Amino acid sequence: MSLLPILIAPDPRLKVQALTVDKIDEGLNRLIDDMFETMYQAPGIGLAAPQVGVAKRLVVIDIAKKDEDRQPMALLNPEILWFSDETSDYEEGCLSVPEHYAEVTRPARVRVRYMDRQGEIREIEAEGLLSTVLQHEIDHLTGKLFVDHLSTLKRGMILRKLEKAKKQAVRM
Repeated sequence: MSLLPILIAPDPRLKVQALTVDKIDEGLNRLIDDMFETMYQAPGIGLAAPQVGVAKRLVVIDIAKKDEDRQPMALLNPEILWFSDETSDYEEGCLSVPEHYAEVTRPARVRVRYMDRQGEIREIEAEGLLSTVLQHEIDHLTGKLFVDHLSTLKRGMILRKLEKAKKQAVRM
């Protein structure tokens, strides 16, 4: 396994539409393992393939707390089948938008269909943090970042700060 570089906004590769995963092979399983290692090292609780420069419909998630056993989930081709009318607010962050957090309103509950690593089609209904993380990561597969849920002003401020930090890092 190896760590993968995480793309930082406003990298245009974060805005691509991810392609359907059509086969599970050794390369895909290696990518999944590398994505988990990268997510845990970052540290994060979710990571989508486009965030590591791979335009595939693949996300990895683990919302277990530090003192709990890991609960890794790899979701291939996830799609939201249903979401509640009720909403909830969570302060979100993103490995591709480092050191920036904002409250985002999303549906409180979702039902998601996906394929697991063995090729089995599964469904999960989620609420709370898992619901938020599922929606956040699935957004990445359509080129959407959590900042896209914010006002134009707030989104612009965050993206300008990231662009400035990127330019300063290049100069050093």
